[in-house]
Amino acid sequence: MKVVIADDHAVVRSGFAMIINFQEDMEVVATAADGIEAYKMVAKHRPDILLMDLSMPPGESGLIATAKIHEDFPETNIIILTMHDDEEYLFHVLKKGARGYVLKNSPDEQLVSAIRMVHQGGVYIHPKLASSLVREFVSQDQQADENNPYQLLSTREVEILPLVAKGYGNKEIAEMLHISVKTVEAHKAKIMEKLNLKSRPELVEYAIKKKLLDF
Repeated sequence: MKVVIADDHAVVRSGFAMIINFQEDMEVVATAADGIEAYKMVAKHRPDILLMDLSMPPGESGLIATAKIHEDFPETNIIILTMHDDEEYLFHVLKKGARGYVLKNSPDEQLVSAIRMVHQGGVYIHPKLASSLVREFVSQDQQADENNPYQLLSTREVEILPLVAKGYGNKEIAEMLHISVKTVEAHKAKIMEKLNLKSRPELVEYAIKKKLLDF
Protein backbone atom coordinates (compact mmCIF):
# COMPACT_ATOMS: atom_id res chain seq x y z
CA MET A 1 0.00 0.00 0.00
CA LYS A 2 1.19 3.50 -0.84
CA VAL A 3 1.64 5.97 2.03
CA VAL A 4 2.25 9.73 2.19
CA ILE A 5 3.54 11.30 5.42
CA ALA A 6 2.76 14.94 6.27
CA ASP A 7 4.61 16.44 9.24
CA ASP A 8 6.53 19.69 9.66
CA HIS A 9 9.47 17.99 11.40
CA ALA A 10 11.93 16.25 9.06
CA VAL A 11 13.13 13.88 11.78
CA VAL A 12 9.56 12.74 12.41
CA ARG A 13 8.95 12.14 8.70
CA SER A 14 12.18 10.14 8.47
CA GLY A 15 11.38 8.08 11.54
CA PHE A 16 7.89 7.14 10.39
CA ALA A 17 9.17 6.43 6.89
CA MET A 18 11.72 3.94 8.24
CA ILE A 19 9.03 2.13 10.22
CA ILE A 20 6.66 1.97 7.26
CA ASN A 21 9.20 1.04 4.58
CA PHE A 22 10.40 -1.81 6.80
CA GLN A 23 6.99 -3.46 6.27
CA GLU A 24 6.80 -5.74 3.25
CA ASP A 25 3.34 -4.51 2.25
CA MET A 26 3.93 -0.74 2.68
CA GLU A 27 5.85 1.97 0.85
CA VAL A 28 6.24 5.69 1.55
CA VAL A 29 5.84 7.34 -1.85
CA ALA A 30 6.13 10.98 -0.72
CA THR A 31 6.40 13.27 2.30
CA ALA A 32 5.11 16.79 2.98
CA ALA A 33 5.93 19.55 5.46
CA ASP A 34 2.55 21.31 5.55
CA GLY A 35 -1.08 20.98 4.54
CA ILE A 36 -0.68 22.57 1.11
CA GLU A 37 2.18 20.25 0.19
CA ALA A 38 0.24 17.28 1.56
CA TYR A 39 -2.64 18.10 -0.79
CA LYS A 40 -0.25 18.28 -3.75
CA MET A 41 1.40 14.95 -2.88
CA VAL A 42 -1.96 13.22 -2.55
CA ALA A 43 -3.07 14.67 -5.89
CA LYS A 44 0.14 13.44 -7.52
CA HIS A 45 0.51 9.98 -5.98
CA ARG A 46 -3.08 9.06 -4.99
CA PRO A 47 -1.87 7.09 -1.95
CA ASP A 48 -3.90 4.53 -0.06
CA ILE A 49 -3.01 6.18 3.26
CA LEU A 50 -2.11 9.71 4.30
CA LEU A 51 -0.51 10.15 7.73
CA MET A 52 -1.38 13.73 8.65
CA ASP A 53 0.06 15.77 11.51
CA LEU A 54 -2.50 18.18 12.97
CA SER A 55 -0.09 20.77 14.35
CA MET A 56 1.77 21.93 11.28
CA PRO A 57 2.81 25.54 10.69
CA PRO A 58 0.05 28.09 10.17
CA GLY A 59 -0.85 28.60 6.54
CA GLU A 60 -2.71 25.35 6.16
CA SER A 61 -3.06 23.18 9.23
CA GLY A 62 -3.65 19.46 9.22
CA LEU A 63 -7.27 20.02 10.18
CA ILE A 64 -8.01 22.25 7.19
CA ALA A 65 -6.05 20.01 4.83
CA THR A 66 -7.83 16.90 6.09
CA ALA A 67 -11.22 18.32 5.16
CA LYS A 68 -10.04 19.38 1.69
CA ILE A 69 -8.25 16.12 0.90
CA HIS A 70 -11.13 13.97 2.11
CA GLU A 71 -13.53 15.93 -0.10
CA ASP A 72 -11.37 15.85 -3.24
CA PHE A 73 -9.67 12.45 -2.81
CA PRO A 74 -12.07 10.26 -0.77
CA GLU A 75 -10.23 7.13 -1.87
CA THR A 76 -7.22 8.19 0.25
CA ASN A 77 -7.73 7.20 3.88
CA ILE A 78 -6.43 9.75 6.36
CA ILE A 79 -4.84 8.85 9.69
CA ILE A 80 -4.16 11.73 12.05
CA LEU A 81 -0.82 11.87 13.87
CA THR A 82 -0.85 14.15 16.90
CA MET A 83 0.34 14.79 20.43
CA HIS A 84 -3.18 15.89 21.40
CA ASP A 85 -5.08 13.30 23.39
CA ASP A 86 -8.08 15.61 23.80
CA GLU A 87 -11.37 14.00 22.79
CA GLU A 88 -12.70 17.18 21.19
CA TYR A 89 -9.83 17.17 18.68
CA LEU A 90 -10.78 13.57 17.95
CA PHE A 91 -14.42 14.44 17.25
CA HIS A 92 -13.47 17.29 14.93
CA VAL A 93 -11.06 15.29 12.77
CA LEU A 94 -13.45 12.35 12.46
CA LYS A 95 -16.14 14.73 11.28
CA LYS A 96 -13.72 16.08 8.69
CA GLY A 97 -13.14 12.62 7.22
CA ALA A 98 -10.22 11.09 9.11
CA ARG A 99 -10.32 7.29 9.53
CA GLY A 100 -7.65 7.00 12.21
CA TYR A 101 -6.24 8.90 15.20
CA VAL A 102 -2.80 7.89 16.45
CA LEU A 103 -0.79 9.58 19.19
CA LYS A 104 2.84 10.25 18.24
CA ASN A 105 4.11 8.61 21.42
CA SER A 106 2.43 5.31 20.48
CA PRO A 107 4.58 2.19 19.96
CA ASP A 108 5.66 1.48 16.37
CA GLU A 109 3.40 -1.55 16.14
CA GLN A 110 0.34 0.61 16.90
CA LEU A 111 1.07 2.83 13.93
CA VAL A 112 1.52 -0.17 11.65
CA SER A 113 -1.69 -1.76 12.96
CA ALA A 114 -3.58 1.50 12.41
CA ILE A 115 -2.42 1.69 8.79
CA ARG A 116 -3.45 -1.90 8.07
CA MET A 117 -6.78 -1.55 9.85
CA VAL A 118 -7.73 1.64 8.03
CA HIS A 119 -6.56 0.26 4.67
CA GLN A 120 -8.86 -2.72 5.19
CA GLY A 121 -11.83 -0.41 5.67
CA GLY A 122 -11.79 -0.06 9.44
CA VAL A 123 -11.36 2.91 11.75
CA TYR A 124 -8.49 3.13 14.24
CA ILE A 125 -8.79 5.19 17.41
CA HIS A 126 -6.02 5.29 19.99
CA PRO A 127 -7.19 3.10 22.93
CA LYS A 128 -6.86 6.02 25.34
CA LEU A 129 -9.59 7.87 23.45
CA ALA A 130 -11.80 5.01 22.30
CA SER A 131 -13.94 5.04 25.44
CA SER A 132 -14.58 8.77 25.02
CA LEU A 133 -15.80 8.17 21.49
CA VAL A 134 -18.14 5.42 22.63
CA ARG A 135 -19.60 7.64 25.34
CA GLU A 136 -20.14 10.42 22.82
CA PHE A 137 -22.13 8.29 20.41
CA VAL A 138 -24.03 6.33 23.04
CA SER A 139 -25.43 9.52 24.56
CA GLN A 140 -27.17 10.77 21.44
CA ASP A 141 -29.47 12.85 23.64
CA GLN A 142 -26.34 14.98 24.24
CA GLN A 143 -27.60 18.51 23.38
CA ALA A 144 -24.13 19.19 22.08
CA ASP A 145 -24.93 22.78 21.24
CA GLU A 146 -25.46 23.63 24.89
CA ASN A 147 -23.19 21.21 26.70
CA ASN A 148 -20.19 21.30 24.38
CA PRO A 149 -19.94 24.64 22.57
CA TYR A 150 -16.52 23.71 21.14
CA GLN A 151 -18.31 21.41 18.71
CA LEU A 152 -20.14 24.44 17.32
CA LEU A 153 -16.90 25.94 16.00
CA SER A 154 -16.23 25.71 12.29
CA THR A 155 -13.00 24.19 10.98
CA ARG A 156 -11.53 27.65 10.37
CA GLU A 157 -12.55 28.79 13.87
CA VAL A 158 -10.84 25.75 15.39
CA GLU A 159 -7.70 26.78 13.50
CA ILE A 160 -7.88 30.46 14.53
CA LEU A 161 -8.63 29.89 18.22
CA PRO A 162 -5.12 28.74 19.28
CA LEU A 163 -3.49 31.44 17.16
CA VAL A 164 -5.45 34.13 18.98
CA ALA A 165 -4.61 32.50 22.31
CA LYS A 166 -0.90 32.56 21.42
CA GLY A 167 -1.08 36.32 20.97
CA TYR A 168 -1.01 36.70 17.19
CA GLY A 169 -2.70 39.86 15.91
CA ASN A 170 -5.44 39.97 13.30
CA LYS A 171 -3.06 40.98 10.52
CA GLU A 172 -0.57 38.23 11.41
CA ILE A 173 -3.31 35.58 11.45
CA ALA A 174 -4.69 36.86 8.15
CA GLU A 175 -1.26 36.53 6.52
CA MET A 176 -0.68 33.06 7.98
CA LEU A 177 -4.02 31.72 6.76
CA HIS A 178 -4.19 33.72 3.52
CA ILE A 179 -7.50 35.34 4.42
CA SER A 180 -8.53 38.97 4.98
CA VAL A 181 -8.25 40.83 8.28
CA LYS A 182 -12.02 41.34 8.25
CA THR A 183 -12.52 37.59 7.93
CA VAL A 184 -10.25 37.01 10.93
CA GLU A 185 -12.17 39.59 12.95
CA ALA A 186 -15.47 37.96 12.03
CA HIS A 187 -14.21 34.51 13.03
CA LYS A 188 -12.85 35.84 16.33
CA ALA A 189 -16.21 37.41 17.14
CA LYS A 190 -17.96 34.13 16.36
CA ILE A 191 -15.51 32.18 18.54
CA MET A 192 -16.09 34.50 21.49
CA GLU A 193 -19.84 34.29 20.99
CA LYS A 194 -20.04 30.52 20.59
CA LEU A 195 -17.77 29.84 23.58
CA ASN A 196 -19.41 32.59 25.66
CA LEU A 197 -16.06 34.28 26.33
CA LYS A 198 -15.75 37.96 27.18
CA SER A 199 -12.02 38.68 26.93
CA ARG A 200 -8.76 37.37 25.49
CA PRO A 201 -7.53 36.16 28.94
CA GLU A 202 -10.66 34.01 29.14
CA LEU A 203 -9.91 32.69 25.65
CA VAL A 204 -6.32 31.87 26.64
CA GLU A 205 -7.54 30.08 29.75
CA TYR A 206 -10.03 28.10 27.65
CA ALA A 207 -7.36 27.13 25.11
CA ILE A 208 -5.01 25.93 27.87
CA LYS A 209 -7.78 23.96 29.55
CA LYS A 210 -8.65 22.25 26.26
CA LYS A 211 -4.97 21.51 25.48
CA LEU A 212 -5.16 23.51 22.26
CA LEU A 213 -1.77 25.15 22.65
CA ASP A 214 1.45 23.42 21.64
CA PHE A 215 4.22 25.91 22.40
